[in-house]
Amino acid sequence: MVDDPVSIRAKMREQRARLTPAERIAAASAVAASLEQLPEFLVDPRIAGYWAIGGEVPLHAVVAQLRTREQPYFLPIVMSDRTLRFAALKPGAQVTPNRYGIPEPEHASADLLAPRQLNLVLVPLTAFDRSGRRLGMGGGYYDRSFAFLRGVSRPAQPLLVGIGYAFQEVATLPAQDWDIALDFIATEKELIDCTPPESRP
Repeated sequence: MVDDPVSIRAKMREQRARLTPAERIAAASAVAASLEQLPEFLVDPRIAGYWAIGGEVPLHAVVAQLRTREQPYFLPIVMSDRTLRFAALKPGAQVTPNRYGIPEPEHASADLLAPRQLNLVLVPLTAFDRSGRRLGMGGGYYDRSFAFLRGVSRPAQPLLVGIGYAFQEVATLPAQDWDIALDFIATEKELIDCTPPESRP
């Protein structure tokens, strides 16, 4: 695998596009099962995710689990300063596409949560390595929004959990100064602990 981010992103997006609907649904259920191994996912009251686009792992099975346990679920809202805030996705809520065509829940500005207020965030990705490096879509929204975690001893709050297909793993991704590492990565095959060994209980 070449280590050029543009090439990696293109290759992974092409592989995602080739997945059948049945393969996506199966992966979504298996990723939800992987997340069940994470104690925080079972109890945290403020969990954020994403609305899957472009072949990303769908989170409908995850949302169903959270609703069963009455855990609120939040989706990202793109702000004018190119950062993210988060709005609750309530049953039956209206959603409206943003300027990128990604659905966002209707919300009042006063009800938005800042990234610091979340307990756990399910982060989309196009590629990852086992050290927790993530390649996104190139917009930098997550890195900017969670920049306050840079230099903080991890794991910390919010816990950042990458969501991807197992085939999106690469041996290593180039490190960038602005990158915010993931704490865990959930795929349809496993839950990967990316925290340094010395940080684990």
